[in-house]
Amino acid sequence: MNSNDHQQDRDSKQRDFGIFWALLPLIVMIGVMLYTVVALEQGPHIPLIVGTATAALVALKGGFKWKEIEEMMYKGIRLALPAVVIIILVGLIIGSWMGGGIVASMIYFGLQLLNPSYFLVAICLICAIASIAIGSSWSTMGTIGVAGMGIGMAMGISPGMVAGAVISGAYFGDKLSPLSDTTNLASGLTNTDLFDHIKHMLWTTIPALVIALGVYAFLGQNVSGNIDAETIATTASVMQESFLISPWLLLIPVLVIGMVAMKVPAIPALVVGAVLGFLSQLFVQGDTVTAALTALQEGYAIETGNALVDDLFNGGGLESMMYTVSMTIVAMTFGGILEYSGMLKSIMNQVMKLVRNTGSLIASTIGAAFITNATCAEQYISIVVPSRMFANTYRKMGLASKNLSRALEDGGTLTSVFIPWNTCGVFIFGTLGVGVVEYGPYALVNLLCPIISIIYAFTGFTIAKIDEGGGGTGGKQEPAEVRSELQHV
Repeated sequence: MNSNDHQQDRDSKQRDFGIFWALLPLIVMIGVMLYTVVALEQGPHIPLIVGTATAALVALKGGFKWKEIEEMMYKGIRLALPAVVIIILVGLIIGSWMGGGIVASMIYFGLQLLNPSYFLVAICLICAIASIAIGSSWSTMGTIGVAGMGIGMAMGISPGMVAGAVISGAYFGDKLSPLSDTTNLASGLTNTDLFDHIKHMLWTTIPALVIALGVYAFLGQNVSGNIDAETIATTASVMQESFLISPWLLLIPVLVIGMVAMKVPAIPALVVGAVLGFLSQLFVQGDTVTAALTALQEGYAIETGNALVDDLFNGGGLESMMYTVSMTIVAMTFGGILEYSGMLKSIMNQVMKLVRNTGSLIASTIGAAFITNATCAEQYISIVVPSRMFANTYRKMGLASKNLSRALEDGGTLTSVFIPWNTCGVFIFGTLGVGVVEYGPYALVNLLCPIISIIYAFTGFTIAKIDEGGGGTGGKQEPAEVRSELQHV
């Protein structure tokens, strides 16, 4: 079955829901989420389960059988399985790299080389370069981002600021990398040449990065005056006493990043990183096999008497990611019912009614992608669903497809980090240890790109017409990876 046949088969099983019934599960979930998370300060899992139960009841009312609803949930979970595997591997890497002294070496040399006044700028640019090279924001955050969090915390910088700078750099690079899966997906689904798509995104991502770096520089000047040099020196000294610090250990993250840059799939590259971290703990740090296995399973544990060092190096391991894995699975059951029942399509049809001109079309595309991120909790769906819904409208209005592909990225990929139950939001929480409320205001590239894109849409700046080039008349075959992705969705 090709991708178009699969799409038609899926659509034929969907129902038309009234907007009230389509929105009801989302309204219930958000209401319970606000009360549970904000008022009671509990986790988001139960509200998502309540939302899933509500969606299932609405689907039953709409004529679906329970067996069909179960299959919708399973389809949603299957879509998230690659992300679950990566989340688990990142947990293994963090545990083994902490135990192997790799993170300690990265933080130690980072403290020697980086000044607090420009640290936020530096970590953002480092993550951007790494992410362009390897095409993965997650891999960048799971390696360089973890070390960056440690350096920033040792300098006394707010974890939210550091995480925001890491996220901004990682997603900036991800969007402009020809190796990025979401970048290839957005260009392939819209029949846009990959490099036309990337060049068109420069108009939103470059201004967003420039503004972000300016803000980070300003913030750095303010925080640098509060940094205690003695605390940094003490932290570095305790790390030297607790770990064997060596620049040779830095070759391990360089190797992992190099493997991904050379198009080695992420999972084998991360496995190699975890194995090398395990061996480093055994043969460099001199720990026992039991201690190294414990770091992989339960996370690394250390007691130095220095609270900051203990906070930095107690963590990681497979078990530390189970919160993230469980929330990903629960969120995808909710998203699966909304997507495959037709509730999401009913919501999107109402969004389409807002389209009056180019500005409202692109703004609606960005809004629809964001809604999909919130309802289906997965950035891939936030690209796939709106791309199918808006493609014909862009053609009818004479707009080049690269406008659509850019809007999908600005509204879908970049905003996924602002939804706590989205796979991206839970990954960041599990990896960097910071929640959306803390890092959200500082993830400036992700915040600014959708805003800049909407401004361009209503002013007409950088908006290309079909006769101006930019691809998208529908003559190109979808690449194999896009067809494969569609078969999952």
